[in-house]
Amino acid sequence: MEVKLWNDKREREMYDNLAELFAIIKATEKLEKAYVRDLISPAEYETECLKLIAQFKTLSSTLKDAVPNIEQFHDTYKMDCPSALNRLVTSGVPATVEHRAAAANSTATSAAVVAECVQNFITAMDLLKLNMVAVDQVHPLLSDLSSSLNKLSILPADFEGKTKMRVAFEVVKDRGCG
Repeated sequence: MEVKLWNDKREREMYDNLAELFAIIKATEKLEKAYVRDLISPAEYETECLKLIAQFKTLSSTLKDAVPNIEQFHDTYKMDCPSALNRLVTSGVPATVEHRAAAANSTATSAAVVAECVQNFITAMDLLKLNMVAVDQVHPLLSDLSSSLNKLSILPADFEGKTKMRVAFEVVKDRGCG
């Protein structure tokens, strides 16, 4: 006995599209696991992931009436593909791109803190060159320099410059402010 899954060509096309969606989600899950296990290079991963994301977006927009909620589709067919859902639905970009953006943001933040340190250091040096050595003049600048050095996460806690700044700051503080 033959069982037909569809009654007309349109219904058959819908089932084919649902099968494609299922395959894309499963393939993305496998790709994510391969990347995490370092079985695929980052360049290959990114290329394939971008292709799967594009296919997913195209297909999900085609199926928006039949599958209004991808998470529900995932649960209905008991897919167990959390990495794929994260990549396709939540993130929408390959992990390499996602982490590169986070690293770039961290670098930009570090660059801003370095610039702040340099600015505070030059200001403090200029103050001393002008023989402005009163505690109430030096203390705020050394305080700013010390706090900007402490914000700089790329320097170790025992960095010589930080240590010397703490000593200088303590000497000025011991003289009294005012």
